[in-house]
Amino acid sequence: MGTARPVVVSWGYMAVGENSSDDVPVTYEHCAHIRGPFFHGTKSALEVGDELLPGYGSNFQEGRVSNNVYFTALVDTAAWGAELATALAGNDELGRIYVVEPVGPFEDDPNVTNKRFAGNPTRSYRTRNPLRVLGEVDRWEGHDPKVLKGMLDHLALMREQGLDVIED
Repeated sequence: MGTARPVVVSWGYMAVGENSSDDVPVTYEHCAHIRGPFFHGTKSALEVGDELLPGYGSNFQEGRVSNNVYFTALVDTAAWGAELATALAGNDELGRIYVVEPVGPFEDDPNVTNKRFAGNPTRSYRTRNPLRVLGEVDRWEGHDPKVLKGMLDHLALMREQGLDVIED
């Protein structure tokens, strides 16, 4: 297994406005220049037309209600979301990746933006508005099991050290 990638994704969108250290941050007031397709990785089975809403339990911290819904413009980033959500739930499945559209404004995900690298190289965003499901990425490859285990071990260590803070 290599890095996650779409096999068939043809939605007629154009990716523009990639964040680099030179770009203006994506904020609720300044997000219209960011175009999809957008993806959401999860353990949940959804249907076209469903809406993902904030105010539900987090996939990443038990007992935590998430004030935002998270999404990305990269299938690989969504793959991490899907794989981690299922693994943290004790599920051996790969998870699911959906093509989504935000129905309102959104902003850079502060949990990853300007952290290890300048800007938003994972093209990760969050919104307090719904995300509408447009379709599902039917075929994608997950990360190598050793790489996934390494990420899970790292998350467990961060949790032990009290460093698994999610800015929500």
